Amino acid sequence: MLVLGYKAQFENGTLTLQLNYSHPVVYKVPEGINITIERPETVQNQPEIPLTVSGIDKQLVGYVAAVIRDYQKPEPYKGKGIKYSGEYIKRKAGKAAAG
Repeated sequence: MLVLGYKAQFENGTLTLQLNYSHPVVYKVPEGINITIERPETVQNQPEIPLTVSGIDKQLVGYVAAVIRDYQKPEPYKGKGIKYSGEYIKRKAGKAAAG
C-alpha cells in the first residue's frame, strides 16, 4: 500500500494516520497482523509512504488493507489518498483543462 500526501505512524499495535481530517485516524491492528512503514531516512520529503500489511491469515490481511484504504481512497484529480501498490488511478482533467 502507498500513502500519498499524508502521514502514517505505527506504534504498539496502533496505526495512526494524519489524513485530511481535523483529527488523527487511529486504527487498532488485530492480532496476527504486522504493519511496517518503510520510510528510508535518506528520502524525507518523498510524496509516497510505503506501508506493508502482512500476516499468516490471507483473508485478514486483505480485510485490514481494505479498511485502511477506506479511510481515504485515492481521488482522481490530484491522486492523493491511500492506494494499493501497483494500482493505477485513472486521472481526470480539472476545470481549467475542460474549457
